[in-house]
Amino acid sequence: MGQENKNQTWVSEFILLGISSDWGIQVSLFVLILAMYLVTIVGNTLILLLIRLDSRLHTPMYFFLSVLSFVDFCYTNSIIPQMLAHLISARKSIPFYSCVLQLYVSLGLCGSEFFLLQAMAYDHYMAMCHPLYYTVIMHGELCLGLAAGCLVAGFSNSLMEAIITFQLPLCHNVINHFVCETLAVLQLTCVDISFNKVTVAISGFLVIMLPCSLVLFSYAYIIAAILHIHSTQGCCKVFGTCASHLTVVCMCFGATIFTYLVPQLASLAEEEK
Repeated sequence: MGQENKNQTWVSEFILLGISSDWGIQVSLFVLILAMYLVTIVGNTLILLLIRLDSRLHTPMYFFLSVLSFVDFCYTNSIIPQMLAHLISARKSIPFYSCVLQLYVSLGLCGSEFFLLQAMAYDHYMAMCHPLYYTVIMHGELCLGLAAGCLVAGFSNSLMEAIITFQLPLCHNVINHFVCETLAVLQLTCVDISFNKVTVAISGFLVIMLPCSLVLFSYAYIIAAILHIHSTQGCCKVFGTCASHLTVVCMCFGATIFTYLVPQLASLAEEEK
């Protein structure tokens, strides 16, 4: 215990190692990520403006889409600007409290996205499986409540992870990542982090696997409903309504599950990044 206390360091800032130390790779990544960043910002802004200006889109489905676009807009801005700055900077540092804020906000927004995708799946389920009761059940207050619940759930989980991550004593301040990420920060601690890893795993299950399971459950009922539609045109219309949401679900949950929940053969930081 005395040795652990001796090794503890007061950290006022963190140094982020980034993705690569090669200048050519950093410049290439800067151009690529900047282009993707601009597309994301412009795309989400246009979605929000279009839904706001067109009264025909003032429906539950587009309400959830607008909330998802706003959350994605904020999530992108919580990480990418700092990442772009570090790609062309010699010193990649971030103040301690900025790191805490980045982890809390980005994790909260990311968790909120997962819950929003679940809410959108429920909306599709009601529209496809209970069309006669859809407008009665999916009223404005319920939609607002679901959206608020998604944000509260996401940020509650984020607050818990931020607290258990930054309360631990740190031995150094060099983060082998390009953002302030929970597992990367935990590697800086002077104490055993087995309990923290279990907590993060449980949190990951609740925020990732639970919404994913409910999305799959909703779409199982939707597919069963589609099979009872005898009109080819009707089937195509239903599939067209759900296809974009399913694409986002597969990309979002698939990438996250592969990164964080699939057991790694080797715990290589470079592979994780």
